Amino acid sequence: MALGGKRILLIIAGGIAAYKSLDLIRRLKERGAEVVPVMTAGAQQFITPLAVGALSGGHVFTEIFSREDEQDVGHIRLAREADAIVIAPATADLMAKMANGLADDLASTVLLATDRPVLAAPAMNPKMWSHPATRRNVATLAKDGIRFVGPAAGEMAERGEAGTGRMVEPLEIVAALEALFSEAADKPLAGRRAIVTSGPTHEPIDPVRYIANRSSGRQGHAIAAALARLGADVTLVSGPVSIPDPTGVTMVHVERAEEMLAAVLSALPADIAVMVAAVADWRVATSAEEKIKKTPGEGPPTLSLAENPDILSTVGHHAERPRIVVGFAAETQTLIENATRKLERKGADFIVANDVSPETGIMGGTRNEVRLVSRDGVEDWPDMDKDAVADKLARRIAEMLAKA
Repeated sequence: MALGGKRILLIIAGGIAAYKSLDLIRRLKERGAEVVPVMTAGAQQFITPLAVGALSGGHVFTEIFSREDEQDVGHIRLAREADAIVIAPATADLMAKMANGLADDLASTVLLATDRPVLAAPAMNPKMWSHPATRRNVATLAKDGIRFVGPAAGEMAERGEAGTGRMVEPLEIVAALEALFSEAADKPLAGRRAIVTSGPTHEPIDPVRYIANRSSGRQGHAIAAALARLGADVTLVSGPVSIPDPTGVTMVHVERAEEMLAAVLSALPADIAVMVAAVADWRVATSAEEKIKKTPGEGPPTLSLAENPDILSTVGHHAERPRIVVGFAAETQTLIENATRKLERKGADFIVANDVSPETGIMGGTRNEVRLVSRDGVEDWPDMDKDAVADKLARRIAEMLAKA
């Protein structure tokens, strides 16, 4: 069974729906799961640690300052030793703490310290659920990767109150948890760290002008999202783009090549590096502090250029070189020859080569036709949308890591 042998940390927050957590413990144990309960102070006003402990068959954790539990930093062990965390009920107060990184009790501290999947079953008054603050918090948590089940619509504990806010039934929570583990089984990059660069860089000439390459960021953003879907912990370093940030990744926004290099190096060590960004090869050696004005009768100013850092080569030859390093080659001529030279020179495992001649429409478009160049040869990929290219490349990276 999906839950057999799984260690589930169950956080019970302070709401009337806390009574349902007793049945949830029973349902989880029926399916072979070990349940480790954490109760907030509010939860203990509705049900007792004695009842929770009797059903779970183990210790109930309630205090962040417990001398017995914290002598070996117990909250960190709780956060890391579980296979998943379930919050039932997940109150508006606890979700607000999670969304804003607050940690003033054991439950919120564990949630801030964990790197495990978290499933929340909200329960609150309908007015609280629909309040703009709660909606903002839920959106933030969803973007952070928190999964939700419910809430359901129905009668509330308060007389005459009805609407959406009821905690779903324990069996629905169990089903959602089983689905979460089923999805995790297809996450071959779980536990891996990846760095992706995307978009162009803007190298300032003066406060209003810059040197840049054409890049929409679509391919790089799609690759970051595809790696995250396979379970990787992804840091996406992006130059200026007009597309939304992908969900489930850590974003670092930069402008210049030197800023991009610094962000990439600060994200090391990592298992995977995919350098997709169209980094400007040159920058103005000294950019003007004020806008450069045209002077009648005089020609354009002379710009003294300096070479930008080679981010792919730096990563490919770094002391903390990732296991898999992928570069991109956007060319308008002699595609394979240029990509092959780049493969050797930059210390990459793959070069994703594409013809970006104006007639291809690849730069700024939604489709791509690439050729994967490695030391084993050249692999032609058919014309696909950029999301499909990203999925295929992410799968190939996962296969390579599995072999390694």
